[in-house]
Amino acid sequence: MGHGLIAWIIIGVVAGWLTGKLMKGGGFGFFMDMIVGLVGALIGGFLSSRIGLGGIGEHGLIMSIVIAVIGAVILTWIVRLVSGNRRANI
Repeated sequence: MGHGLIAWIIIGVVAGWLTGKLMKGGGFGFFMDMIVGLVGALIGGFLSSRIGLGGIGEHGLIMSIVIAVIGAVILTWIVRLVSGNRRANI
């Protein structure tokens, strides 16, 4: 069961928004949150397939968003770690 373009946009927007709410320091703005969510979906999908849960496209919309949020949180943490913005880490 793959996701279409509209589903990927929804997943990216929701995952980016949720990540902005979960991480201290807020989000990056609407478009950057969407990009963070989409890249987070790739990271989360890669990690979930590596631990045997399947890729992000193999689940329903809600589980795909959860996996994308996990990936986006990891991405945000790494970006903040590399950029030196340590005051806003989890």
